[in-house]
Amino acid sequence: MANDREVLRLVWEGKIPICFQADPAELVGLQPPEPFYLMVQRLSYLPLVTDKVRKHFVRFISNEQQEGDIWFDCNGTPLKWHYPIGVLFDLTMGDEEPNLPWNVTIHFGNLPGEFVFKCPTKEVVEAHFMSCLKEADHLKHRGQVVCAMQKKDHTQLWLGLVNDKFDQFWAVNRRLMESHGDQDAFKYIPVRCYNEDGSYVQKLIQPTSKTNVKLTLKDLLEYFSTPARRAVAARMHGITVDLDTPLQWLSEHLSYPDNFLHICLLYDDDNTTIAPDNDSSIC
Repeated sequence: MANDREVLRLVWEGKIPICFQADPAELVGLQPPEPFYLMVQRLSYLPLVTDKVRKHFVRFISNEQQEGDIWFDCNGTPLKWHYPIGVLFDLTMGDEEPNLPWNVTIHFGNLPGEFVFKCPTKEVVEAHFMSCLKEADHLKHRGQVVCAMQKKDHTQLWLGLVNDKFDQFWAVNRRLMESHGDQDAFKYIPVRCYNEDGSYVQKLIQPTSKTNVKLTLKDLLEYFSTPARRAVAARMHGITVDLDTPLQWLSEHLSYPDNFLHICLLYDDDNTTIAPDNDSSIC
């Protein structure tokens, strides 16, 4: 059960200052628009702030493009709307210190379909969020918690996220963070590990070894490493997490609202091997 309320609230209150700018190639008129600044919730999604940004820039865009497909990029890299904003930011920062505000460009056309889907309606984002939530619960509890919820519980989770209401969200989400039966841990840890190019890998990860030893972030990094590249650190919510942190604790306290751990992997270019703990079988 997630019981460290202070950590949960700190994660929830994480914000990123964003400076939105328009693509100069799409502007019309002699006077360019001022940048549009927003303090955005790390746990949210770009389409949930699209309306505000669009309204600011749309009058500077040609009539033909005003109803075009909106998408965003950072330094020429398209941003995937279905990734949480905090994950997108951590991926663009890599292992460097963050340079704030985060500069993001809005586009009204020429969608690079091979890299990113167009920003959808809020209903589509909600459907994506709920799909991820159900997948996470299936991994943790065989789907039993979400199936036992009513429609109003699903709505309360979604509106809590959209409206930035911590208590409203956690009044329901705490059920998803409880272990069931005689177990003191989840069956599997919902986790997605991201590479520098924005792709992610997802595997079945158990929180304990076969002899019931708690597994840690260090064990997970070893499992996601390859003979060619060794993962040596992990960034979540803008911080580099201690490698001795148990996976069960991470899942209970540092998961995003979709109940997944979204981990940006940092690699050692010198290919240094991580020494695994004894009895660290992770699946």
